[in-house]
Amino acid sequence: MSKQRLTIRQLASLCLALGTVFCFSSPGFAEANRNFLEMYVTDPLSGSAIEGMDPVSYFTEPEPLMGIAEYEYHWKGVSWFFATEANREVFRSAPEAYVPQFGGYGLAGLSRGYLSTGNPRIYSVYNRRLYMFYSSGNREAFMLEKAAMVNYAFDNWLDLRNQLARQ
Repeated sequence: MSKQRLTIRQLASLCLALGTVFCFSSPGFAEANRNFLEMYVTDPLSGSAIEGMDPVSYFTEPEPLMGIAEYEYHWKGVSWFFATEANREVFRSAPEAYVPQFGGYGLAGLSRGYLSTGNPRIYSVYNRRLYMFYSSGNREAFMLEKAAMVNYAFDNWLDLRNQLARQ
């Protein structure tokens, strides 16, 4: 949890540094940011998801590819980068099929009842869904009990997401 608080504080500091103080006092701030916070882990400085990796490439290549700025696409308030124009167009047609589950938070942590940021280089595609992990050890544990870990994570996600939104 402490890592996530630091990220939220960094986001708040960035907002203040950019002179957007009004965003904290406006009535719609909590609701607008609840949607942002509950969905995707992003780099606090660039705003990019999954460290700029191409989300489609997790499904089409042996290893995920780094996206490039030329093929950037904004979806749900987040910048997504793609290695090719074709991948960007595939994503546009069905983004939910390619984004990391649980917003990119680590699956093992969620299954145990806490939030940890997933590492885009430590992942698994299971049942046509992309899951990220904090560490290789977490991914190895997932390989032993895939369905159980996903089910526990789903059970915990709503409460953890709501806790994050209240911070």
